[in-house]
Amino acid sequence: MSARPATVPGSQPPALEPGAESVGPRLRRLREAAGISLSELARRANVGKATLSGLENGTRNPTLDTLWSVTAALGVPITALLAGGQTGVVRGTAVEATLLQVFDDEAVTYELYRMVVPPGAVQSSPAHHAGVTEHITVFSGVLRAGPADDPRTAHPGEHLSWQSDVPHVYEAVGDQPVHASLLIRYPRR
Repeated sequence: MSARPATVPGSQPPALEPGAESVGPRLRRLREAAGISLSELARRANVGKATLSGLENGTRNPTLDTLWSVTAALGVPITALLAGGQTGVVRGTAVEATLLQVFDDEAVTYELYRMVVPPGAVQSSPAHHAGVTEHITVFSGVLRAGPADDPRTAHPGEHLSWQSDVPHVYEAVGDQPVHASLLIRYPRR
């Protein structure tokens, strides 16, 4: 894994490893296939039009929140943007997730991640599209996660699940990082 990009304190780091230029053209193809204008996608995702334009043109490295918002507005899993040549590592304010596997069946796509949540920050994630669920198994550390208005706590060996079509959070409790697996289940629209 390459070194983490430098960030301004209090800001969210770029979500993707350097060299993730293929995300922009992939986003443009998904948006056009859905018949949505750049302005309409910006409105639906609650993301600035200039941010989306920069992402599509390869001049911006998006935050994880931007990726989640855009893919939720398009009704696709985040891996729809990350396929082909992408390292599979995404970063947020308090989460680093490495994509391990994508499983597709007729009605559902599953993404399996290895996740690390360092202590000292909270990852607030926007809602995914309707019907998406998340399933986390904690291997070490103590995790507080789930719907933003009702997060739960899991210790090593415990599991959390929730409907993630609402805003949700992840946070390490205490001074130890959390190591966990994250399975995201996306029903197809």
